[in-house]
Amino acid sequence: MTSDTTDLPAVTEAAPVTGPTDPGGEAPLRLVVVTGMSGAGRSTAADNLEDLGWYVVDNLPPNVLPEVCSQARQNGITRLAVVLDVRTRSFFEQLPTMFADLSGGGTLPEILFLEAADDVIVRRQESVRRPHPLQGDGRLMDGITRERELLATLRAAADLVIDTSSLNVHQLGSRVRSAYGGDEQDQLRVTLLSFGFKNGVPVDADMVVDVRFLPNPHWVPELRPQTGLSRPVSDYVLAQQGAEPFLDHLQQLLDTVAVGYVREGKRFATIGIGCTGGKHRSTAMAEEFARRLRAAGRPTTVLHRDLGRE
Repeated sequence: MTSDTTDLPAVTEAAPVTGPTDPGGEAPLRLVVVTGMSGAGRSTAADNLEDLGWYVVDNLPPNVLPEVCSQARQNGITRLAVVLDVRTRSFFEQLPTMFADLSGGGTLPEILFLEAADDVIVRRQESVRRPHPLQGDGRLMDGITRERELLATLRAAADLVIDTSSLNVHQLGSRVRSAYGGDEQDQLRVTLLSFGFKNGVPVDADMVVDVRFLPNPHWVPELRPQTGLSRPVSDYVLAQQGAEPFLDHLQQLLDTVAVGYVREGKRFATIGIGCTGGKHRSTAMAEEFARRLRAAGRPTTVLHRDLGRE
């Protein structure tokens, strides 16, 4: 994970909201299992959780997790993060049953999965000159492939997936702080991710929408050097036929699925909003949609993945 701070995608964070307590007046224990691909940023995520006041345990023996949760509740701890890697893969098979038991005991369990592209993981692993935990006597790519296979089911069950391929440590920290800086459990937290299709569809998006049906400000000479963060570009995009109705329908769709997401225990949703290059239309539409969601009381973060790219 690079620490370079130049050309950062713009990030807008939502303010934390104080969370609920259970009917008896005791705050539930929020448990986050931090896992994912080696080299994808688990340590960085854990450091940011600790900075936010979470009690963080790294490489906890899986069989003692229920007892640790019980002790945490008895000692008034309300936020516990446990970092697990593929070396504890036997735990992953027990996870569904263990989560069900913990949920019945006043614990709210969830999974944060850190993802990254193969070439990025190779570059990061080689930069620290450490072998992959599953590499053995084979190549680095052999270990990465094996790890993806072992973690596929866990990734599919994750509450939040963050693709760190194009993020530096500061940007990843912003994503973690946005998702875990508050304690609210009764509503969905949304990340809006603007992007350009020419740079690929974001792999960590739960939903992807395409705003290339709108006229492109790139072809307006005075708007071309600006971005969707500027008022002239934003006004131009939002004034186009279909822009406002599109956002109306998207908000209705989100309101519909949010009820089911929360009911099923999913507390985060990432919505990718794409145009050709990620500079004008997607950026303006993401900012306007965020404004609407926040006005409706929904915690929302905006990340512009491709802003600043050529």
